[in-house]
Formats: sequence, structure tokens, C-alpha cells
Amino acid sequence: MGGALALREDYDAAGLRALARTTRHAGQARRLLALAAIYDGASRGDAARLAGTDRQIVRDWVVRFNAEGPDGVRDHHGGGVVPRLTPAMLEALMRRIEDGPIAAVHGVVRWRQADLGQWLYEEFGVSLSRSRLSAVIRGLDFRLLTGRPRHHAQDPEAQDVFKKASPTSWPGSGPGIPARPSNSGGATRRGSARKRS
Repeated sequence: MGGALALREDYDAAGLRALARTTRHAGQARRLLALAAIYDGASRGDAARLAGTDRQIVRDWVVRFNAEGPDGVRDHHGGGVVPRLTPAMLEALMRRIEDGPIAAVHGVVRWRQADLGQWLYEEFGVSLSRSRLSAVIRGLDFRLLTGRPRHHAQDPEAQDVFKKASPTSWPGSGPGIPARPSNSGGATRRGSARKRS
């Protein structure tokens, strides 16, 4: 069984309590108060009960506090997943998209996601799904813009025959429509109220 770790001597209980009052991180404040209790002479077990944890975790806090000071007992988050594409790779991808393909060399007239994904794998050994590659390309402010395809034998005059057009005036509409008969016979429409006299 190893000996107890001593806390660093450049802090004291009052200083740690003052830091715990000013911090905006609840976890750091709880750890600083547990360490302040140890400075006051409490055992590691008492400090662990005060912090609601066990002695091993309090020992880890002491090690981090001795190494880094009060910032050592702040929550350290992992920072998320490391991006698979480095800034240099993103810059190369951006240049590749901006330069565009050479039809004779690359065999395509515009870049598809499959082409760019294959190029990333061959050049950098990075394999991305199509949805992830699409998100990366959109993150670089590129959008897929393609013109509407045209058949090589398209005839504009033949298209006019198939265009839908509305007649300029509809038969039966206009000033010749008879007026609606008035309701003077005492009969009322269904659902409407009758006048009381």
C-alpha cells in the first residue's frame, strides 16, 4: 500500500474555498472544497464522503491538483472525434474541386461524389461515406450545380407543338352569363335562418 500523497504547499484551505466560490464550474467547486477539507486536516475518506465519491477518485484529484493547480480539477472533456480530414487534405480537396476534371485524363466532365471519394482514398488513404463526403463538400461552401440535360437532336420547333397553352377566352364565361335568380318565393336555403315578423 502506497503512502499518502501530500498536497502542494502554495495553496491553503481558505484560498481553495475562495476559488470554489468564484468558479462557474460546479464540478471544479466540489473538488476544490474536498481538497480544502484535506488542507484542514480531514482524511481522504472524509473528503470523499463530503464530495460524494470514493477515496480513489479523491486521490486522482490530488494528483491532478498537484500537477496543474486548480485548473487540473476542472472537467476535462475529450473534445469529440478527431476529424479524418486534416486542414491540408481539405485544402487539397478544395483545389481539386475548383480546378475541375480534365475529360481526357479523368474520364469525366464533372466531379461526382464517387470520383472525389475515390481520389481521397487513393491520395490520402481516407475513406468517407457519401453522406459524410457530401457534408464536407457543403462545409467548404460548394454546391452541386448541373445544367438540365439536353438531347443532341432536340428540335425547338417540335417542342412548340406539345406546349400547353390556355385559350385566351373561355366559352360561356363573360358578360353573357345569366344572373342568379333571387330568392323571393319565401323558400329559404337549407340551413339558413328565416326572418321573424
